Amino acid sequence: MLIECKSDKEKVAMGLLSYLPDFKNLANLKDEINLNKNGSEFQLYLYRENDANFVGVIGTQNDANFIVIRYLSFAPDYRDIKYESAAVRELAATNPKKKVTALPEWTYLLKYLIENKNHE
Repeated sequence: MLIECKSDKEKVAMGLLSYLPDFKNLANLKDEINLNKNGSEFQLYLYRENDANFVGVIGTQNDANFIVIRYLSFAPDYRDIKYESAAVRELAATNPKKKVTALPEWTYLLKYLIENKNHE
């Protein structure tokens, strides 16, 4: 299940983001959290499987027509394409009028959107 990250879940998001090398530095991590506040074009989504704890985070940049996946981070036990692809498919499903794309290092995830369309 994918939900928008609100201020009451910021610490969870920070913990999941800290697995990414760019966010090992606390100042970078705080800057990223602040970037995603107050209706900005940047948005964080937390991912959990069913009603379990949050195990992943997706950072996006949004406009009227596109959602760009900027990064994706999962807890160590959940670093599996099963969870990554489920989160990306859900992101696309909850935003059906927008095209989901990704920064170059995350474009491998887009094939799961194509596969999902072929199975419908």
